[in-house]
Amino acid sequence: MLWRKFILDYLTFTRKERIAILVILIVVFLITFLPKFLSIHQSSMTKSVDSSWLNTIKKLERKESAKSTGMGSDENFAYQYDTSVRISAVTKPELFYFDPNTISSDEWKKLGLTEKNIQTILNYIKKGGHFYKAEDLQKIYGLSRKNYERLEHYIRIKKSIETESKTDSGKIFNYQTSHVDKRNFPKYSIIDINLADTSAFIALPGIGSKLASRIVNFRDKLGGFYSIEQVSETFGLPDSTFQKIKQYLELKNPELRQININTATIDELKAHPYIRWSMANPVIAFRNEHGPFSAIEDIKKIPSMTDAIYKKVSPYLKVQ
Repeated sequence: MLWRKFILDYLTFTRKERIAILVILIVVFLITFLPKFLSIHQSSMTKSVDSSWLNTIKKLERKESAKSTGMGSDENFAYQYDTSVRISAVTKPELFYFDPNTISSDEWKKLGLTEKNIQTILNYIKKGGHFYKAEDLQKIYGLSRKNYERLEHYIRIKKSIETESKTDSGKIFNYQTSHVDKRNFPKYSIIDINLADTSAFIALPGIGSKLASRIVNFRDKLGGFYSIEQVSETFGLPDSTFQKIKQYLELKNPELRQININTATIDELKAHPYIRWSMANPVIAFRNEHGPFSAIEDIKKIPSMTDAIYKKVSPYLKVQ
Protein backbone atom coordinates (compact mmCIF):
# COMPACT_ATOMS: atom_id res chain seq x y z
CA MET A 1 0.00 0.00 0.00
CA LEU A 2 2.78 2.43 0.87
CA TRP A 3 4.57 1.91 -2.46
CA ARG A 4 1.39 2.31 -4.41
CA LYS A 5 0.58 5.51 -2.54
CA PHE A 6 4.14 6.77 -3.19
CA ILE A 7 3.84 6.04 -6.92
CA LEU A 8 0.46 7.71 -7.15
CA ASP A 9 1.68 10.76 -5.25
CA TYR A 10 5.09 11.34 -6.85
CA LEU A 11 5.39 9.38 -10.10
CA THR A 12 2.05 10.11 -11.69
CA PHE A 13 2.13 13.16 -14.04
CA THR A 14 -0.51 15.09 -15.81
CA ARG A 15 -0.41 15.70 -19.59
CA LYS A 16 1.11 19.20 -19.16
CA GLU A 17 3.77 17.90 -16.79
CA ARG A 18 4.74 15.17 -19.25
CA ILE A 19 5.12 17.76 -22.04
CA ALA A 20 7.26 19.93 -19.76
CA ILE A 21 9.51 16.99 -18.87
CA LEU A 22 9.92 16.14 -22.57
CA VAL A 23 10.91 19.71 -23.41
CA ILE A 24 13.46 19.75 -20.58
CA LEU A 25 14.97 16.49 -21.80
CA ILE A 26 15.27 17.85 -25.36
CA VAL A 27 16.98 21.03 -24.09
CA VAL A 28 19.41 19.00 -21.96
CA PHE A 29 20.19 16.80 -24.96
CA LEU A 30 20.88 19.80 -27.20
CA ILE A 31 23.10 21.47 -24.58
CA THR A 32 25.07 18.26 -24.08
CA PHE A 33 25.58 17.02 -27.63
CA LEU A 34 25.18 20.03 -30.00
CA PRO A 35 28.60 21.62 -29.22
CA LYS A 36 30.34 18.32 -29.90
CA PHE A 37 28.48 17.96 -33.19
CA LEU A 38 29.38 21.50 -34.29
CA SER A 39 33.03 20.99 -33.30
CA ILE A 40 33.28 17.82 -35.38
CA HIS A 41 31.60 19.52 -38.37
CA GLN A 42 33.92 22.56 -38.18
CA SER A 43 37.00 20.33 -37.87
CA SER A 44 35.90 18.51 -41.00
CA MET A 45 35.51 21.82 -42.87
CA THR A 46 38.94 23.02 -41.69
CA LYS A 47 40.57 19.83 -42.87
CA SER A 48 38.88 20.27 -46.22
CA VAL A 49 40.08 23.88 -46.53
CA ASP A 50 43.59 22.93 -45.38
CA SER A 51 43.70 20.13 -47.91
CA SER A 52 42.61 22.52 -50.67
CA TRP A 53 45.26 25.07 -49.62
CA LEU A 54 48.01 22.43 -49.53
CA ASN A 55 47.03 21.24 -53.00
CA THR A 56 47.24 24.81 -54.25
CA ILE A 57 50.71 25.29 -52.70
CA LYS A 58 51.90 22.11 -54.33
CA LYS A 59 50.64 23.34 -57.71
CA LEU A 60 52.54 26.59 -57.26
CA GLU A 61 55.71 24.74 -56.30
CA ARG A 62 55.43 22.57 -59.38
CA LYS A 63 55.02 25.65 -61.59
CA GLU A 64 58.01 27.37 -59.95
CA SER A 65 60.09 24.25 -60.40
CA ALA A 66 59.11 24.01 -64.07
CA LYS A 67 59.91 27.69 -64.55
CA SER A 68 63.39 27.45 -62.95
CA THR A 69 64.31 24.44 -65.08
CA GLY A 70 63.20 26.12 -68.30
CA MET A 71 60.09 24.00 -68.76
CA GLY A 72 57.76 27.00 -68.55
CA SER A 73 56.79 28.51 -71.89
CA ASP A 74 56.47 32.08 -70.55
CA GLU A 75 58.13 33.95 -67.70
CA ASN A 76 55.14 36.19 -67.18
CA PHE A 77 52.19 33.96 -66.30
CA ALA A 78 49.32 33.97 -63.84
CA TYR A 79 49.08 31.45 -61.00
CA GLN A 80 45.72 29.68 -60.71
CA TYR A 81 44.67 28.81 -57.15
CA ASP A 82 41.29 27.34 -58.03
CA THR A 83 38.50 27.70 -60.61
CA SER A 84 37.38 31.06 -59.26
CA VAL A 85 40.54 32.81 -57.96
CA ARG A 86 43.50 34.03 -60.03
CA ILE A 87 46.48 36.28 -59.32
CA SER A 88 47.48 38.69 -62.07
CA ALA A 89 50.79 38.22 -63.79
CA VAL A 90 53.75 40.13 -62.32
CA THR A 91 56.70 40.95 -64.52
CA LYS A 92 59.98 39.65 -63.18
CA PRO A 93 62.99 42.00 -63.48
CA GLU A 94 65.10 41.15 -66.49
CA LEU A 95 68.88 41.58 -66.41
CA PHE A 96 70.83 42.50 -69.55
CA TYR A 97 73.89 44.54 -70.46
CA PHE A 98 73.07 48.25 -70.73
CA ASP A 99 74.52 51.75 -70.95
CA PRO A 100 72.82 53.95 -68.29
CA ASN A 101 73.45 57.02 -70.46
CA THR A 102 71.40 55.80 -73.40
CA ILE A 103 68.72 53.29 -72.34
CA SER A 104 65.04 54.25 -72.35
CA SER A 105 62.50 54.44 -69.57
CA ASP A 106 60.96 51.11 -70.65
CA GLU A 107 64.36 49.41 -70.48
CA TRP A 108 64.90 50.76 -66.95
CA LYS A 109 61.52 49.24 -66.03
CA LYS A 110 62.61 45.87 -67.40
CA LEU A 111 65.66 46.10 -65.14
CA GLY A 112 63.30 46.39 -62.16
CA LEU A 113 63.68 50.07 -61.18
CA THR A 114 60.78 52.06 -59.73
CA GLU A 115 59.11 54.95 -61.55
CA LYS A 116 60.67 57.37 -59.05
CA ASN A 117 64.19 56.00 -59.64
CA ILE A 118 63.70 56.16 -63.40
CA GLN A 119 62.47 59.76 -63.31
CA THR A 120 65.44 60.82 -61.16
CA ILE A 121 67.90 59.24 -63.62
CA LEU A 122 66.20 60.78 -66.66
CA ASN A 123 66.18 64.23 -65.02
CA TYR A 124 69.85 63.81 -64.14
CA ILE A 125 70.76 63.03 -67.76
CA LYS A 126 68.44 65.72 -69.13
CA LYS A 127 70.22 68.37 -67.06
CA GLY A 128 73.59 67.35 -68.46
CA GLY A 129 74.53 64.57 -66.08
CA HIS A 130 76.59 61.65 -67.38
CA PHE A 131 77.65 58.27 -66.05
CA TYR A 132 81.37 57.73 -66.64
CA LYS A 133 81.76 54.53 -64.64
CA ALA A 134 79.46 51.97 -63.05
CA GLU A 135 79.98 53.45 -59.57
CA ASP A 136 78.39 56.73 -60.71
CA LEU A 137 74.98 55.03 -60.60
CA GLN A 138 75.24 55.07 -56.79
CA LYS A 139 74.85 58.86 -56.90
CA ILE A 140 71.21 58.53 -57.89
CA TYR A 141 69.07 59.59 -54.95
CA GLY A 142 66.73 56.85 -53.75
CA LEU A 143 68.45 53.98 -55.59
CA SER A 144 68.98 51.24 -53.01
CA ARG A 145 72.31 49.53 -52.48
CA LYS A 146 70.66 46.19 -53.25
CA ASN A 147 69.46 47.43 -56.65
CA TYR A 148 72.89 48.83 -57.50
CA GLU A 149 74.67 45.57 -56.60
CA ARG A 150 72.15 43.69 -58.74
CA LEU A 151 72.86 45.88 -61.78
CA GLU A 152 76.54 46.83 -61.48
CA HIS A 153 77.93 43.79 -63.35
CA TYR A 154 75.66 44.48 -66.32
CA ILE A 155 76.67 48.14 -66.79
CA ARG A 156 78.58 48.72 -70.03
CA ILE A 157 79.33 52.41 -70.61
CA LYS A 158 80.35 53.22 -74.17
CA LYS A 159 83.23 55.66 -74.55
CA SER A 160 82.45 58.46 -76.96
CA ILE A 161 85.00 59.38 -79.62
CA GLU A 162 84.37 63.01 -78.78
CA THR A 163 84.60 64.90 -75.54
CA GLU A 164 83.00 68.19 -74.65
CA SER A 165 84.86 71.26 -73.57
CA LYS A 166 83.27 74.45 -72.28
CA THR A 167 85.06 77.73 -72.84
CA ASP A 168 84.77 80.70 -70.52
CA SER A 169 81.98 82.09 -72.70
CA GLY A 170 79.96 78.91 -72.19
CA LYS A 171 80.17 77.73 -75.82
CA ILE A 172 80.68 74.03 -76.43
CA PHE A 173 83.33 72.72 -78.82
CA ASN A 174 84.00 69.12 -79.85
CA TYR A 175 87.47 67.65 -80.09
CA GLN A 176 88.66 64.31 -81.42
CA THR A 177 90.06 62.31 -78.53
CA SER A 178 92.77 60.93 -80.80
CA HIS A 179 94.36 64.42 -80.91
CA VAL A 180 93.41 65.92 -77.55
CA ASP A 181 94.09 64.78 -74.00
CA LYS A 182 90.68 64.40 -72.31
CA ARG A 183 92.11 65.39 -68.94
CA ASN A 184 92.51 68.98 -70.15
CA PHE A 185 88.77 69.44 -70.56
CA PRO A 186 85.97 69.29 -67.98
CA LYS A 187 83.57 66.35 -68.11
CA TYR A 188 80.75 68.09 -66.25
CA SER A 189 78.08 70.59 -67.21
CA ILE A 190 78.19 74.12 -65.80
CA ILE A 191 75.18 74.88 -63.59
CA ASP A 192 73.61 78.06 -62.20
CA ILE A 193 73.77 77.75 -58.42
CA ASN A 194 70.49 79.63 -57.94
CA LEU A 195 68.54 77.56 -60.46
CA ALA A 196 70.03 74.07 -60.14
CA ASP A 197 68.08 71.35 -58.34
CA THR A 198 69.52 68.44 -56.37
CA SER A 199 69.92 66.29 -59.50
CA ALA A 200 72.13 68.95 -61.12
CA PHE A 201 74.36 69.18 -58.04
CA ILE A 202 74.59 65.38 -57.79
CA ALA A 203 76.01 65.40 -61.33
CA LEU A 204 79.08 67.27 -60.07
CA PRO A 205 82.21 65.42 -58.87
CA GLY A 206 82.19 64.47 -55.20
CA ILE A 207 78.57 65.54 -54.59
CA GLY A 208 76.14 62.89 -53.41
CA SER A 209 72.45 63.13 -52.61
CA LYS A 210 73.00 64.37 -49.02
CA LEU A 211 75.39 67.18 -49.97
CA ALA A 212 73.16 68.18 -52.88
CA SER A 213 70.15 68.44 -50.54
CA ARG A 214 72.16 70.48 -48.03
CA ILE A 215 73.29 72.95 -50.70
CA VAL A 216 69.73 73.47 -51.95
CA ASN A 217 68.33 73.78 -48.39
CA PHE A 218 71.04 76.28 -47.44
CA ARG A 219 70.26 78.33 -50.57
CA ASP A 220 66.53 78.32 -49.77
CA LYS A 221 67.10 79.47 -46.17
CA LEU A 222 69.39 82.27 -47.34
CA GLY A 223 66.98 83.45 -49.99
CA GLY A 224 69.37 82.72 -52.85
CA PHE A 225 73.13 83.00 -53.44
CA TYR A 226 74.78 86.28 -54.42
CA SER A 227 78.26 84.74 -54.64
CA ILE A 228 79.64 81.37 -55.73
CA GLU A 229 81.81 81.34 -52.61
CA GLN A 230 78.66 81.02 -50.47
CA VAL A 231 78.27 77.43 -51.65
CA SER A 232 81.42 76.58 -49.68
CA GLU A 233 79.60 77.55 -46.45
CA THR A 234 77.26 74.56 -46.81
CA PHE A 235 77.43 72.36 -43.73
CA GLY A 236 79.50 69.22 -44.32
CA LEU A 237 80.91 70.31 -47.70
CA PRO A 238 84.71 69.77 -47.64
CA ASP A 239 86.80 72.60 -49.08
CA SER A 240 88.56 70.09 -51.34
CA THR A 241 85.21 69.11 -52.87
CA PHE A 242 84.19 72.75 -53.29
CA GLN A 243 87.44 73.48 -55.13
CA LYS A 244 86.68 70.59 -57.50
CA ILE A 245 83.18 71.78 -58.36
CA LYS A 246 83.87 75.53 -58.32
CA GLN A 247 84.84 75.57 -62.00
CA TYR A 248 81.42 74.14 -62.91
CA LEU A 249 79.43 76.75 -60.96
CA GLU A 250 78.06 80.01 -62.33
CA LEU A 251 75.76 82.77 -61.13
CA LYS A 252 73.61 84.78 -63.50
CA ASN A 253 71.37 87.67 -62.43
CA PRO A 254 70.87 86.61 -58.79
CA GLU A 255 67.42 87.44 -57.43
CA LEU A 256 67.50 87.38 -53.65
CA ARG A 257 64.59 87.06 -51.25
CA GLN A 258 64.90 90.08 -48.94
CA ILE A 259 63.61 90.71 -45.42
CA ASN A 260 61.99 94.02 -44.50
CA ILE A 261 63.74 94.89 -41.21
CA ASN A 262 61.01 97.39 -40.29
CA THR A 263 58.25 94.77 -40.22
CA ALA A 264 60.02 91.42 -39.74
CA THR A 265 59.31 89.48 -36.56
CA ILE A 266 62.06 88.06 -34.41
CA ASP A 267 61.22 84.54 -35.69
CA GLU A 268 61.62 85.67 -39.31
CA LEU A 269 64.98 87.26 -38.55
CA LYS A 270 66.40 84.39 -36.55
CA ALA A 271 65.48 81.89 -39.31
CA HIS A 272 68.05 83.49 -41.63
CA PRO A 273 71.46 81.73 -41.46
CA TYR A 274 73.36 85.05 -41.34
CA ILE A 275 71.22 86.62 -38.58
CA ARG A 276 70.12 83.96 -36.10
CA TRP A 277 69.41 84.82 -32.46
CA SER A 278 72.64 86.74 -31.94
CA MET A 279 71.58 89.52 -34.32
CA ALA A 280 67.78 89.15 -34.34
CA ASN A 281 67.38 90.37 -30.74
CA PRO A 282 69.59 93.50 -31.17
CA VAL A 283 67.80 94.47 -34.41
CA ILE A 284 64.34 94.21 -32.80
CA ALA A 285 65.53 96.04 -29.64
CA PHE A 286 67.11 98.86 -31.67
CA ARG A 287 63.95 99.23 -33.80
CA ASN A 288 61.72 99.34 -30.72
CA GLU A 289 63.89 101.99 -29.09
CA HIS A 290 64.70 104.25 -32.08
CA GLY A 291 61.81 103.57 -34.43
CA PRO A 292 61.84 102.26 -38.02
CA PHE A 293 65.09 102.10 -39.98
CA SER A 294 65.33 104.72 -42.71
CA ALA A 295 68.09 102.87 -44.59
CA ILE A 296 69.85 99.50 -44.48
CA GLU A 297 73.05 101.25 -43.31
CA ASP A 298 71.28 102.18 -40.07
CA ILE A 299 71.81 98.67 -38.71
CA LYS A 300 75.51 99.54 -38.50
CA LYS A 301 74.53 101.62 -35.45
CA ILE A 302 73.81 98.40 -33.59
CA PRO A 303 76.90 97.81 -31.38
CA SER A 304 77.15 94.08 -32.20
CA MET A 305 76.90 94.66 -35.98
CA THR A 306 80.42 94.28 -37.35
CA ASP A 307 81.51 95.22 -40.87
CA ALA A 308 81.97 91.54 -41.73
CA ILE A 309 78.41 90.65 -40.62
CA TYR A 310 76.95 93.70 -42.38
CA LYS A 311 78.71 92.83 -45.64
CA LYS A 312 77.29 89.29 -45.57
CA VAL A 313 73.73 90.06 -44.50
CA SER A 314 72.95 93.44 -46.12
CA PRO A 315 72.05 91.97 -49.59
CA TYR A 316 69.20 90.12 -47.91
CA LEU A 317 67.73 93.16 -46.14
CA LYS A 318 65.48 96.00 -47.22
CA VAL A 319 63.51 98.86 -45.67
CA GLN A 320 60.05 99.97 -46.69
